[in-house]
Amino acid sequence: MLDLSPARLEELGVAALALDFDGVLAPHGAGRPLPVVEDWLQRMVGLYGADRLFILSNRPEASRLAWFSEKLPGVRVVTGVRKKPYCDGLLIVGELAAVPLASILMVDDRLLTGCLAAVRAGSQPYYVRAPFIDLRQKTRSELFFMLLRWGERLLVGLLP
Repeated sequence: MLDLSPARLEELGVAALALDFDGVLAPHGAGRPLPVVEDWLQRMVGLYGADRLFILSNRPEASRLAWFSEKLPGVRVVTGVRKKPYCDGLLIVGELAAVPLASILMVDDRLLTGCLAAVRAGSQPYYVRAPFIDLRQKTRSELFFMLLRWGERLLVGLLP
């Protein structure tokens, strides 16, 4: 995800970003993005404006909402919608950002949640192949999601 440069985003025609949290901005269960991701988020705010950056997580925890409210106040966390792979959150992103759905890039580490939601909404999926993990802090949940991601890749690779 950190390799998404302004030039690459322009090439893709991206006008707004929807970002998953767990695995994309930090390891599972973290209350805030990793410092290296904070720098990337600041660059994206400079590029798009905070009003075109959205957090679309199936776990919009209070600590995360508070962090974004304090550190990046214009970045909105989409809540109150059905979880991905439903595309409701991306439809809201399109409305709030006032951009076509095709110009929204959904950045996610799960093929069958965020990436599938992007395809269903007519947005662009960006699959994070090397998500952030922390096996020391959240061993069980990280191993579970590692297995889940492996299974998704296996399933998708078996389809024609």
